[in-house]
Amino acid sequence: MIIRPAHRDDAMAVARVQVDSWRTSYAGIVPHDHLTQLRYEDRAAKWGRNLDNPAWRSVLYVAEDIPGQIIGFACAGPEHDDTPGYTGEVYAIYLLQAAQRKGAGRALMRACAQWLLTHDYRTMLVWVLAANDSARRFYEALGGQYIHEKTVEIGGTPLLEVAYGWQDIRTLAG
Repeated sequence: MIIRPAHRDDAMAVARVQVDSWRTSYAGIVPHDHLTQLRYEDRAAKWGRNLDNPAWRSVLYVAEDIPGQIIGFACAGPEHDDTPGYTGEVYAIYLLQAAQRKGAGRALMRACAQWLLTHDYRTMLVWVLAANDSARRFYEALGGQYIHEKTVEIGGTPLLEVAYGWQDIRTLAG
């Protein structure tokens, strides 16, 4: 497995991972109609715009399996919500279902923590849907501590999100 910064050419592969992982990970959590309306082209356009933007203050890492197929990605940068005590944030981390529980998620989180450290962020948080038990266990296994929660709306449905945080990301960065 290879973890590397994403390139503009990766936008469609990243979009496929995002849409496909949403459909498997959030089935029964996020409204079905919302999941079926997700389009690769829309997500690829967003990732392409971000990767093309020289002022983008974030990083996008991809995980490739041996044949060079992108099986996951993570995006991190400055914390968005002014949560007291937290300066960095992992905005997204997604893996194809077949790639889960094989170390790619840990490697992506480590890469994000390393990038945040090199950009002078010492703390980090991540938001996860409260009903996504496997993702919550993943963050807890990595040392994430429950911070707080908020309600978000996805597909017209209010859903609870939980923030997990790391007060010192040096351990996570390896």
